[in-house]
Formats: sequence, C-alpha cells, structure tokens
Amino acid sequence: MKILITCLLLFLNINIAPPDNVIKRFAVPAGYQRIAASPGSFGAWLQALPLKPAGTPTKTYRGDIARTDVYTAAVIDMSIGNQDLQQCADAVMRLRGEYLYQQKKFNEISFNFTSGFKCDYEHYAKGYRYKNDHWVLKAKPDYSYPAFLNYMNLVFSYAGTLSLQKELKTVTNPKDVKPGDVFIRGGSPGHCFIVLEVVENAAHQKQFLLAQSFMPAQNIQVLKYDSPWFAMDQHSGIMYGELISKNYLKRFD
Repeated sequence: MKILITCLLLFLNINIAPPDNVIKRFAVPAGYQRIAASPGSFGAWLQALPLKPAGTPTKTYRGDIARTDVYTAAVIDMSIGNQDLQQCADAVMRLRGEYLYQQKKFNEISFNFTSGFKCDYEHYAKGYRYKNDHWVLKAKPDYSYPAFLNYMNLVFSYAGTLSLQKELKTVTNPKDVKPGDVFIRGGSPGHCFIVLEVVENAAHQKQFLLAQSFMPAQNIQVLKYDSPWFAMDQHSGIMYGELISKNYLKRFD
C-alpha cells in the first residue's frame, strides 16, 4: 500500500510540475543578475518560451539532425512545419508573430515581403489572399490558429533577412540590449539571431542568450559556444558569430 501511495505521489508530482522554459533552464552566470522584462512584453514572453526536454537534438523539418546541433543549448518547443520555410529570419518573424497572436494584437501582425509588399495578418484573416503584390478576396474570415500558421508560411515564402532588416529599428545604444532584439545582416545568404534573455553585472557588463533557425529549416534552438551566454563584440566560434556586434543590432519597437 505504501509503495502504491509513493508511486501515486511521484506521478502527481511529475504531472503538476511546471513546464520547463527559458528562464528556468538557464542559470544566471556568477556575478550577474537577470534584467527583468516588463510583464506582457515581447521580452517576458520570450523568457517564458517552453523548451523540449534537456538533451533534445536540433532537427531539420525532415527529421534529420541539423548541422547546427553542435551549438544546441536547448530546443524551443515550437512546430517547424513540413516544408523548408522556417529558416533564419523566418524564425524571428515566427516568434514575433506568435507573441502578437497570443496577445490578440492582430492588427500589429505585419511583415513586409522583399518586394516591399505589406503582408498584414488582418487582411489574411479576413479572407484575402496574396496575388501579384495585391490582396484578392478569396476565402471566408478565419482567425483560427491553423489559419495563422498558413499566414506565417506565406510570410516565410516571400520575406527574409533583407526585408526584416529594413523593418527593424537600429538600436542606438548597444548597452541597452534587451530580450527581443535582433542581430541581423540582410543578404543572400544573410542571417540573424534573436536575444531571449539579458543579464548584467555590477560593472554594467551584459551577457545574453541567443536563438536561431538555419538552412534547411530546423527547430528554433537556443545557442551555446562553450557557454550559452554571449557578450557583445566578443569572438564566438558559432556560424555567423561575427553578427553578435553593435553594428548589427536591431529592434522591433
């Protein structure tokens, strides 16, 4: 009977344990303190992103181990889709879009295509579809989550680092780096990283967690190179590590 009760308690404890997320998984480095994000902000949402179990490898959309897996500190628990779409800039836009969708800020969900076309979610949700840089009414209104994911796939198909870089604002004071900021260089190939969390020491030196996707499309991974904590303008051996510089720091708002 005691064994049964013990097993039951263990089962209940496992099932009521809060899910693992970014802020819980990664311990703050010695001598540093976490910079609190404003409740309800994009930064706070990023810190609360759920993670797959520790040790989960980064995989491509085909299910293969990604070539970037060696840099995996954690894998964000978010779908990839079954097409080669959610690559580097796409992952940043996916996170931003997911945040705004969950906040029901539908009118703020909008990304520009490389052509300059403004692809806003409200048009798509109301049944409009993209054709030759125009909206054409073709469907019934649908604000469901599956329809939102279809909208994001449309964005991934026509937007990229070049268009996203133009949309983002330059961070004029790099010492003010915060969760949600993006290190980005547009081009072909371009690349980008998104800041998930920031810590600071008594000398006001900052370190941060970074996430990315890659080519081919893969899980969004939290990065590491020796440590998961990166610093501005310090050498890193990860691919495109030179972008972790004040010269490439941008922000959504």
